[in-house]
Amino acid sequence: MNVGYARVSTSSQNLENQINQLKSAGCKKIFSEKRSGKNEADREQFKVMMDFVREGDVLYITKLDRLARSVIDLHNIAKFLESKDVNLKVLHQNIDTTSPAGRLLFTMLGAIAEFERDLINERVKEGIEAAKKKGVHFGRKAILSTKEKNVIYKQHEKGKSVALLSKLFGEVT
Repeated sequence: MNVGYARVSTSSQNLENQINQLKSAGCKKIFSEKRSGKNEADREQFKVMMDFVREGDVLYITKLDRLARSVIDLHNIAKFLESKDVNLKVLHQNIDTTSPAGRLLFTMLGAIAEFERDLINERVKEGIEAAKKKGVHFGRKAILSTKEKNVIYKQHEKGKSVALLSKLFGEVT
């Protein structure tokens, strides 16, 4: 049986394009979810799909990064599928693990995808640091001013209760 797996990382992204591609490839059963790929344990449909596939099935995905986020994860998933005698086909990279050349390409592209993610993360961190140096503040705005915080601290030291201070300062503690 041709089985498909589609995943997007956030709830604002759309699965429709991946699902349509998997249907066009002849997938009879498609598992899909809106979950980050960082933690395999959080991907419920992924686990169900891995339990569902059986000997002779072909698992279709649109891109390697929909299946795993690191080369190690990718390798472990590939070994698990191989142990169940399940083949893997990746539509965008034209990978088919039924051949030695397909398995080699699978591993190489997985390494390149991980490298690309690492570069993106590095650039994001650099951008955040540059913004901080320019005075950009991240996170939500403080509810209390520094002056108000100092007043609360001093009043608490004098024995005022947290409950009373919460009432006085709008229950922000």
